[in-house]
Amino acid sequence: MRLALAVLMLLAFAAPAQAGFALCNKTAHPARVALGRFNGTDWGSEGWWTIAPGQCGTLVPGALDARYYYLYASDGGSGTWDGTHGFCVAASERFVIVGREDCAGRGYERKGFYEVDTHEDTDVVKSLSD
Repeated sequence: MRLALAVLMLLAFAAPAQAGFALCNKTAHPARVALGRFNGTDWGSEGWWTIAPGQCGTLVPGALDARYYYLYASDGGSGTWDGTHGFCVAASERFVIVGREDCAGRGYERKGFYEVDTHEDTDVVKSLSD
């Protein structure tokens, strides 16, 4: 009985957390992804996540606290997923940038991100496709 209870407790704690904001790559190429958002105080961007073909990655863990998030992705070749909402990105493997203004003056590149409306859901999965 104790063993069964211990196993049940272990399974409960080992269960995966809610995805929050997950992005799945349904293309044939790895995609580098950046995320833009408002944290309640400041606009900012972060990246790069590399999501392999056929895989999903969690960009925001836990329950979402905003309605709109912004994405930019590239497969390094001809494929990009972009939009009209400007955010700063860095060439480095990982970055976190506070603010959306004067990207070039701060040593960053400006990219157009596309808007994702979560409809105030706390758990969202979106996909990149060809």
